Amino acid sequence: MADAQATTDLAGDERALARHALERVCSRADPGAAVGVYSRDFLDHVNARDYRGHDGIAKSLALYQLLFRDGDLRIRVEDQVAEADRVVSRWVAEGHNRGRSLRLWGITISHVRDGEIVEDWSASDNLDVLRQLGIRRTLLLGLDWLRSGRPS
Repeated sequence: MADAQATTDLAGDERALARHALERVCSRADPGAAVGVYSRDFLDHVNARDYRGHDGIAKSLALYQLLFRDGDLRIRVEDQVAEADRVVSRWVAEGHNRGRSLRLWGITISHVRDGEIVEDWSASDNLDVLRQLGIRRTLLLGLDWLRSGRPS
C-alpha cells in the first residue's frame, strides 16, 4: 500500500517517476509493483529484446532476478536528464550471483504520458557482466535460464 501512495505522490514529476520505476519496481521480483507506474500498454526495449505490457515486465524482471540470483538486487539511479515527456536515467544494478558480486551499468530512456511510463529504451553493458561472472558462472546461468522455462 505504501508504494501505491508513493506513485500517487509522483504525479507530474517525470524524473521522480522514472527513478521510482528503476529503483523500486525493477529491483524487485514483484511485477505487481508495476501497476500505476507502467502503462498496461507499456513497450520495453531492452538491448535487442522487446517486452510488451505487464506480462512483459514480469518476464524482464525474471531475467534480472535470475542474473542477480542471490536475491539482493539493488538498482540505483546515478544521474538523470529530463526534457518534455522523456527522462534519461543512468543507473547501476548491483547484487550477487552464486556469491560473486556483480555490477551492471545501463541507461534507460523513459517516455512518460498521463503519469505512467509508456515506453522504455534500455541499454546495458552485458559483456562486462559476462567478464565478472567468468566462464563457469556464465554457463551455469545459461543452464538456469533454460531450466526456468522462460527463454523469451
